[in-house]
Formats: sequence, structure tokens, C-alpha cells
Amino acid sequence: MKSQVVRVESFSASFGEHRILKNINLSIPKDKVTAIMGPSGCGKTTLIRCMNRMHELIPDAQVTGKMFLYDEDIYSMNPILVRRKVGMVFQRPNPFPTMSIYDNVIAGYKLNGIKLPKTEQDSIVEDALRKSALWDEVKDALHRKGTFLSGGQQQRLCIARTLAMKPEVLLLDEPTSALDPKATSHIEELIVELKKSVTIILVTHNIAQAARVSDFTAFLYLGELVEFGPSKKLFTVPEDKRTEEYLTGKFG
Repeated sequence: MKSQVVRVESFSASFGEHRILKNINLSIPKDKVTAIMGPSGCGKTTLIRCMNRMHELIPDAQVTGKMFLYDEDIYSMNPILVRRKVGMVFQRPNPFPTMSIYDNVIAGYKLNGIKLPKTEQDSIVEDALRKSALWDEVKDALHRKGTFLSGGQQQRLCIARTLAMKPEVLLLDEPTSALDPKATSHIEELIVELKKSVTIILVTHNIAQAARVSDFTAFLYLGELVEFGPSKKLFTVPEDKRTEEYLTGKFG
């Protein structure tokens, strides 16, 4: 079904003997924000790292079950292609320190050996920076290093770098945990705007953030998917007692 972008079927992941995800079944709707929530160590980051084939880069990593991008089996695809279609932004802003803002945005093409005419590069850079709400702040400083930007701007630059590759899905792994409240608010506004053009999966331990920006929420606990549904419903009338206890701060 085209309305479901990522489908996860009976999926488990482990490191050696240590099982992190246990039999997850989940369908991620297109052009929505889906929050993945739960206490530390419950498997949130592992789940999204499996979606773009980064989990397997760790020694002893194993997976069972199926994961699809639309109708294509993610684990039968070339991992480089998967990472182009399923982009990821990490907790801490990580612009390439030796590169200018411009080169940071276009880096994905250069790293993949894709040669583009200068006019096309210019257009991609401007489009990605506009989408990440950064263009007006940096358009006169495109050839300065990305590291001179503030933390929040650096994170938006990382989002621009990912969007430049025109992904189908944008994975955000606690993208505001290293940012101050004002920068966090900027990123949250950006997330709501971006879902018009890309499906977003947001890992967050911040319950208020998930409530503010997500359309759907998945609650993970000890590697299991406890509950998944529209955020409004899950936050007001959760079906599982564990979800309710997490939301009311009984554990976390």
C-alpha cells in the first residue's frame, strides 16, 4: 500500500546474545510524523538504525523478520541506496568540520560519486537550505565553514544535507536533545513543515515534544512495541497500562 511507507513485520534485532528488539510489527504512514517513544535502552534508536541498514555496521549485529520501504525489502536492497532513500539526522549536530556550508549540503552527491553541473548543485543547495529554514540565515555565508553556525543552525544544516538527497523518509534520532529551548522550538516547527514533503520518524524521550509534533506515536518498552496509534488518542486514552504509567512519569 502506497499510504504506508515503511512496514516492519515480525522484526527482531540483537547484538550477539543480547536481544534489543523483539518481534516488532509496525506500519509507518506516508507524509506524517511518527514519534517513537520509550525509556532509555528500550530499542528506539536500534529500530530506526535498522530502517536504514546502520545497525548491521556494529560487530555481532543480527536481525530477523522483514522490513519494507513501500514494497521493496530493505534488506534485499543495496545499503547505499537504502541510506539515500532513508536519510538520518543524529542527536548531536555533525556537519563535516572541514567543509563549507555549501559543500556540507551537497556532500551526499560527492561521496556517492554523482557529478552534477554547477547550476544544478546551486539549485539543490538552495532548495535544501530553504526546506530546512536556514537559507535566509546563511545565503551570504555559503562558503564559510559549517562549524561557525550555532548548535541549532548546525542541526538544520544536517537536516538540509539529508534533504538534498531527496529521501522518501527522514529519520530523526532525538534531534533536539543537545539544543537549547529556542533552537528546539525552531526544529519542532521545521518538523511540522517538512512532513508536507517527506515522511518523518522521530525518536524522542521527550513526551511533550512527541505530543506537540507527531501524528502517530509508537511506545516501546524493553524491546517490545507496547502500543501504536494516533498521538492524540495514545496521549489521552492509552490502551496499555504500561503506556499510561510511562506518560504519567511512573518510570522512564
